[in-house]
Amino acid sequence: MVRIRPFAALALVLAIAAAAPAQTVDKNLQAGLKVISPAEAYDIVKTLASPEYAGRLTGHPGYTAAAEWAARKLEAWGLKPISGKDRYLQPYPSPYTVVDKAEMSVLLPEGKPEAGKAPAFKEMKLTPEKDFLPLLFSDSGDRTAETVFAGWGISAPDLGYDDYAGLDVQGKFVVCFRGTPSDDRRFQVHDEHRTRMKTARDKGALGIIYIYADIASNPNGDWLEGFTPAMISEKVMDAILKEAGSTTADLKKALTTYKRPISFPLAARIRLAVASRHFPQAVGYNVVGFIEGSDPKLRRECVVIGGHFDHTGAHMGLLFPGADDNASGSATCMEAGKAFAAAPRKPRRSIVIALFGGEEQGLQGSTWFVDHVPGPFDRIVGMFNFDMTGEGDGLWGAVAAEPDGFRKAIEEADKSVRIVRGLGIIRGVGVRGSDHAPFFLKGITAATLGSNGPHLAYHQTGDTIYRINPDIMADAAKLAFLAAYAWADR
Repeated sequence: MVRIRPFAALALVLAIAAAAPAQTVDKNLQAGLKVISPAEAYDIVKTLASPEYAGRLTGHPGYTAAAEWAARKLEAWGLKPISGKDRYLQPYPSPYTVVDKAEMSVLLPEGKPEAGKAPAFKEMKLTPEKDFLPLLFSDSGDRTAETVFAGWGISAPDLGYDDYAGLDVQGKFVVCFRGTPSDDRRFQVHDEHRTRMKTARDKGALGIIYIYADIASNPNGDWLEGFTPAMISEKVMDAILKEAGSTTADLKKALTTYKRPISFPLAARIRLAVASRHFPQAVGYNVVGFIEGSDPKLRRECVVIGGHFDHTGAHMGLLFPGADDNASGSATCMEAGKAFAAAPRKPRRSIVIALFGGEEQGLQGSTWFVDHVPGPFDRIVGMFNFDMTGEGDGLWGAVAAEPDGFRKAIEEADKSVRIVRGLGIIRGVGVRGSDHAPFFLKGITAATLGSNGPHLAYHQTGDTIYRINPDIMADAAKLAFLAAYAWADR
C-alpha cells in the first residue's frame, strides 16, 4: 500500500476532478449560460464598490443610488418589476447612523498611586481601524471614564449566569468579549448586539467596548441616546491588562474553560469622543426583479436567488467599499438573472432575483421580504443565497436537510460547473447568519453559498475591487442558474 501525503492526495483528487468531463446541458440552458460574463460581473463589483455609492449603507443616499443603478440593469436585461408603483424597489424602514469623527485614547496608570495624590496616567492614543473603531450606530459624545471588564457582557439570571453581578458600571465603559458562556441556545438572544447594548445602557454604562482580534466596521445595532459603543484590538486590551499581570488570551481561556463570570474593575480609563448623525426616518430598499414562470398554475410560486446588496458605509473619512462583501454576491445574483432572461424556455415556476438591503444591520431586508412577499407571488418554494463569492477558486456552503431533492439540484448543477468544494447541512441559524436565515425560519428550503476566501479584509477598507476574482463569481452564477432552473422546473 502506497501512503500518499495529505497535500499530494488533495492534488491527486483535484487533478482527477479536473480531468473528468463536465456534464453537458441542453441548448435552452446553454443559451442562458452563454450570457454569464466574468468581465461583466467584475465591472458590476467595481461599480458598486466605487466611492460614488459611499459603501452602500442601507438608508443612505449612496445606497439608494446604487439600488436604482442595479434596478436599471435588471430592467435592461428583461426582468420584470415586482410593483407598478416602486417598480424594482421594495421599500422598508431603515434608520441608519453616520459617524463623522471619532477619537479614542486609553489612559494607562503610571507608577504606584501615592496616598493623598490623584493617580497619574499615561495616554495611549489609538489609531482608527488599526486599534479601534466606534460601532457604527453610536450616538455623539465625548467622555473620559473608568472601565470595568464584564466577561461576555451578558446578564441572564434566569439562566444562572450574570457577568454584571456585583459590578458597578454606572457612568463607566464596559469592556467585554463577543460570545456566550456555553453552546446553550438560550444564550443566543444575549449574544445579539442589540441585547448586549441595551443591557449595558440600562445598567448605567456609557458604552460597551468590544475586544476583537481584528477591527472591522459594524452597523448592526440600534442607536441609543447617550450611548457610545466601540471596539478595541486585542493588542490594546493586552496593554490595559498589563498592570493586572494578565492578557486577553488568559481571560478568554478562563471564561471558556470555567464557563463562569469573571468580572472586575480595570485600572485604565478610556476617553472616547464620537461625532455622529442619526437618521431615524430613513428608507431602505430591496432590489427585486423576476422572470415569470411558463406554467399558468405554478408561476405564482417562485424560487428566489438572493444576496445582500448593502455594506457598512463611509465613516470618519474611511470608505468601506464592500467589494467582496457583498458586491460580489450581488453580481452573482444579477448575472444569474440575466441568464434566466436569455433562456428561450422559462422554468415552470417564476424566478426572483432579490438584492437585499440591511443585512449588515441585522438581516432587515430579507426579513421584510419574507414577511411581505411581493404581489406576483403566493408562495416561495426555495431560496439560494450568495454571500461573498468574490475571492478564492471554489464555493463552500450549506443546505437545508429537507427536501433531499433541493440538495440534489445543487449537486447535479455542479456536475457541469464543478465549483462546489463542500456542502454542509443547515440545522439552525444563529446571530451571525446571512439572508437565507429568514427564509429557513419560515420553513422555506434554502441554501447559502460563498467562496473559499481568504476574505482577509472583511468589513475593512481593504475590501476593494483588487481582491476580486471574476471567474469565481461567474461560476457561482452558473451554478445558481442551473440549480434554480432545475428546482423551479419540477
